[in-house]
Amino acid sequence: MLDRHIAIHGQAPRQMAADGGFASRDNLLQAKARGVDDMAFHKKCGLKIEDMVKSHWVYRKLRNFRAGIEADISCLKRAYGLARCTWRGLRHFHAYVWSSVVAYNLVLLTRLRPT
Repeated sequence: MLDRHIAIHGQAPRQMAADGGFASRDNLLQAKARGVDDMAFHKKCGLKIEDMVKSHWVYRKLRNFRAGIEADISCLKRAYGLARCTWRGLRHFHAYVWSSVVAYNLVLLTRLRPT
């Protein structure tokens, strides 16, 4: 994913958060070598926070950001039908995902709108 990001944007992101399943010293070193300043894994798996990020505050912010993304994905799967796409073909899959994300965002916007 990091290589794809660099190919599209021309540079590595300054900060990244990843699943604990990817937590390893080798993955941390590869991310740092590619230019990522702060790399936070959900589970530390023997890594020190000081090795991953510049402060505990940054680690907590990145970990919480990733947790928020996971909550959005869970909601999309549970309430908006993304657990299983029944439309066939890649173009239809894109349309299915797009329609679910738009519906989810519309619901969020209506919740944020003052009454």
